[in-house]
Amino acid sequence: MSILAAHESIAQTQYSSNKMKFDQYSDEEIILKILAGEVALFEILIRRNNAHLYKTGRAYNYSHEDTQDLMQDTFVNAYVNLSKFESRATFKTWITKIMLNNCFRKKQKSGFKNEIPDEIKTEYTPMFSDEQSADMNKTILTKELGLVIENALQQLPLDYRMVFSLREINGMNVAETSDILGISESNVKVRLNRAKGMLKKEIEKSYTPSEIFEFNLVYCDAMVKRVTTEIKL
Repeated sequence: MSILAAHESIAQTQYSSNKMKFDQYSDEEIILKILAGEVALFEILIRRNNAHLYKTGRAYNYSHEDTQDLMQDTFVNAYVNLSKFESRATFKTWITKIMLNNCFRKKQKSGFKNEIPDEIKTEYTPMFSDEQSADMNKTILTKELGLVIENALQQLPLDYRMVFSLREINGMNVAETSDILGISESNVKVRLNRAKGMLKKEIEKSYTPSEIFEFNLVYCDAMVKRVTTEIKL
């Protein structure tokens, strides 16, 4: 067993133990415990949102290294402002907004413009069906091809890429995506339809959403260490 594989195995064992211990708590319950003094539990929130924020940063066209820096800043921002979290939205939605605000500032962009809805499909069908996903599991996928797909996504205009990422890769619903991006639900549907049209031929027959971006447990552990060191948990 390689050193990397051994590290992954140890990390998986440790995380599985913690995960079993805290799976019974919702994000809101964990936040209340943190605010009551159990600050070490912030690690659970980091681990629950690591992959999601990573996909968001990469979809915004940042490199792996820049995305990790933005994630660290986002987790620190969330920790510092945790008392301001209100349960009107999910913690995932709240922290995604923080991540996107950090991405926006880094790119010096102010936000998204609304579009006139057209050709909106009333019935939404996920781009990747369960049947397709099952078939994909039988396919031998290479990192080289994974990079082709990721690069294809980066060619989309940012507005469409972010909607595609939140809806198709991160599994957020229309209302959550609308809330995060500050656009109407109709615009979410418009942009998703257009993004799917741009990418459908390249990816729907070969890849599942989780395979588009990689974020394994080694990176997750590294992010936990970075954030906990920064906020001195």
